[in-house]
Formats: sequence, C-alpha cells, structure tokens
Amino acid sequence: MFTQLGNSITMAFQSLASNKVRALLTMLGIIIGVGAVITMTAIGQGASQAVANQINSMGTNALMIFPGATFAGGVSSGTGGSQRLTEDDASALKKSEWFAAVTPIVQTGVQAVAGNENWATRIYGATPDYFIVRNWPLISGSVFSDADARTGTKVCILGKTVVDNLFGEGADPVGQTIRVKHEPFTVIGVLQEKGSNSFGQDQDDLIVAPFATVQRKLMGITWANQILASTITPEATAAATQDATTILRQQHRLLPSDDNDFQIRSQVELAQAAQQSTSTMTNLLAAASIISLLVGGIGIMNIMLVSVTERTREIGIRKSIGAKFANILFQFLTEAITLSLAGGIVGVILGYIASSFVSKSNGWILVISPSAVALSFGAAAFVGIFFGWYPARKAARLNPIEALRYE
Repeated sequence: MFTQLGNSITMAFQSLASNKVRALLTMLGIIIGVGAVITMTAIGQGASQAVANQINSMGTNALMIFPGATFAGGVSSGTGGSQRLTEDDASALKKSEWFAAVTPIVQTGVQAVAGNENWATRIYGATPDYFIVRNWPLISGSVFSDADARTGTKVCILGKTVVDNLFGEGADPVGQTIRVKHEPFTVIGVLQEKGSNSFGQDQDDLIVAPFATVQRKLMGITWANQILASTITPEATAAATQDATTILRQQHRLLPSDDNDFQIRSQVELAQAAQQSTSTMTNLLAAASIISLLVGGIGIMNIMLVSVTERTREIGIRKSIGAKFANILFQFLTEAITLSLAGGIVGVILGYIASSFVSKSNGWILVISPSAVALSFGAAAFVGIFFGWYPARKAARLNPIEALRYE
C-alpha cells in the first residue's frame, strides 16, 4: 500500500514537472483561494484583537453619557446641544449599585507652555475616578484627590506626548510647572503610554486636571461636557444603562412624555459597530476565496481531462499488463490532489506575506491560527478530490484495447 502510494506520488510529481507552466497556471486559482483563506482569517482575527484592545483602552466596562439635543422653535440643536449634564448628575450616578466609578468631564483645546517650549493639546477636567474608568495607571507621580477636584487646585497630570514635546523624551516633569491660558499648573504625575485609538487619535496627547479647575478657571462654565462611568462588571452594562437613564431623567425633572436630553453609549455598542465592519471585510474575502477555489478546481478538472487524453495509450498499456480500475483511479486522483496541495502550500506562503503586510500597515497583531492553515490545506485537498474524481474515473474506465489503438 505504502509502496503504491509512494510510486503514485513520484509519478504525480514527474507529470507536473514535465508541464511546469501548465501546472503553475492550473494551480493559480488554488493559490489565490488558499491565500485568501489565510489572509481572511488572519485579518479577521487580527482586526478583532485590535478592536478589543482599542475598546479596552477606552476604559473598564465604560459607559459614555453625552448631552442630547435641545429644541427651540421646533429646531433641533443636534447632539451635544444640551447643557444639562452637571457634576451633580455624576454624583447621583455614583450612588447607583451598578457603577464602580463615575466622573464628570470638561475639555477644551489649550496651548501648554513650559519654559521656552509650547504645545497645542487638550486639557480634561475630571475627578480621580477618571483614571479608574479609563484603566489608566501613572508611570510616575500620583493622582490628584477628590478635594482637589472640588476646590480647583492647580495641579495636572500629563500624557506622554505632551511630556515629550514640552520637556523632551524620557524626561520626568513631576514637580515642574507649566502654564495653561496664563494659569500656572504644577505637574504631579505622568500617564502610562496608550498610543492611538481606533479613530487614529493620539490618546497620550492630553493633560488631565481637577474638574473644578478646568470647568471654572479655564472654561468659565457650570456644566459638564460628558460623564464617563464604569460598571461593576461587563454583564451589568444593560442594567447600568437603564438605571442611569432613570436617575438622569429624575435629575433633569423630565416628564414621562419628554424625550431624554442625554445619550448613553457603551463599549458593547462600539464593539458591535467595529466588529460589524470587520465582519463585512472578512465576508468579502471569504467570497473571493470560495470563488478562487472554485475556479482553481475547474482548472484542475480541465487539465486532468487533457492529461487523460494525452496519456490514453499509457493507460491502455498499464491496464493490459495488469493495472486494475482502482490503480488508475488512485494514480490520477493522486495527481489532482498533489496539484491542489502544491498550490495550497504556495497559497499559505503568499497568504502569510499578504497578512503581514496588512497587519503592519494597520498596526494590527498578526494572528494566523493553525486551524486556518489546516482549513486551507483541507479545502485544497477537497478541491483536488472533488474536481479530480471525474477525470480519474474516466481514465480508469477506459477500455484497454481501445486505449492502445488511440493515436
């Protein structure tokens, strides 16, 4: 059995070697199809991992509450037009059993100055819960206190991008003073680097200061731009959203007939939207790979039929000296599968190269699972068997006398 298999494989490679260009063109569909399968799974898994990392970088079980629209004379101001979110709203939400941390947030663009250096960035006013919700540790210094957030102490924590541009790479500015809108701020900490988010924005290009300091002394307002909250568990997101809606409607004294003047967004919604985009891209690649494998299979069937015609006399001679139906069938099936698997090997290599390029271009993690490689080879073998069966059967059923007479 093993001797017959070895001989069949040897003959299969000899047959392919005798028609290299034809074999390569026949394998092209399989190569593209298998390469697409590898690329599809790698991009899908890599993008999913990247999405998960980006979502997690936004915070731990985070809920984002934004002001809603206001209406005046029947005209909507659009999302964010309301100025109803306040520090008291955040305090009320913090009493809910579903939230682990809640912080009101105000933000504005500023020009930060340190010595002779200056940098355009954004400053965020928040409470210490901000660092819990965002799951954002410090690499040096310490977080300001709740008392600082209430009284408006002029202290701040810098992101790495701001540190690099104001003090130089590798500097530790804790204890130094910067000026923001002519107000002096003492640097008390530096945030751990996070990199860009899913929208390409640099998360490290920011300054975080006590809520009251930014709200009153820099912006001169009495409301919050948004509220950021963290649920106790990921599973509590739905209950927390419902409870937050009830609390905010009570805080804003809305009637049952009134629409919400706020909007609540969760990580689940963001993840679903991102995964939907990834799924669409993966499905397109899957369709391309299936079509390519189909085309490759048709190519294999075509070339095997040609091979049967060209080798009719050879088949007749083999049958006349004792080769049985199963021997001829096995020989031509082996050739079809060898052709298909050879294309599969090249396809895996090209798929890995394509996946690496896409992953590096998008900053994703390259994820090629063994199951994807096994699936690719399995698909290639199936195509070889499925489309090679008819030509092999046709060859095996040839009448030896008529085959010997064939010119």
